[in-house]
Amino acid sequence: MVIGIMEVKLVDAKGLKNTDFLGRIDPYVLLQYRKQEGKSTIAKGKGTSPVWNEKFEFRVDSPFADDNQYKLVLKIMDHDTFSADDYLGEATIYVKDLIKIGVEEGKAELHPQKYRVVSAGQIFYGEIQVGITFTAKQKTVEEEEEYGGWKESE
Repeated sequence: MVIGIMEVKLVDAKGLKNTDFLGRIDPYVLLQYRKQEGKSTIAKGKGTSPVWNEKFEFRVDSPFADDNQYKLVLKIMDHDTFSADDYLGEATIYVKDLIKIGVEEGKAELHPQKYRVVSAGQIFYGEIQVGITFTAKQKTVEEEEEYGGWKESE
């Protein structure tokens, strides 16, 4: 059952690792929330400080289970034309508390802030700026009745 929508605003990144021997990297981001994925545009020639200003939406369903399921993973990649894309690092944002507050209050927001980008060996490789908003789905009368709500009779 869908309980709401999580909107992710991918703003920018700074201090990313330059993996290109000659020239500048062309970074993009793969966003993963549970089994859903999104992909940003490629910031061609933007180097280690790309700007995206893009929004992505993910369906959030319940019930709340394992904490590890409620995380947004941002994998930063470098697009390469003639070889496999390079992995630059990733940031993980745990959103369980944000979703809980949103369910209780109807909406919850994390204003854009910086998150550490780390490599597989947990080495710092820059930062990425992201904002997240969770908006709870309005329950229908039928859903209210399922959860013990009451309906006024005529």
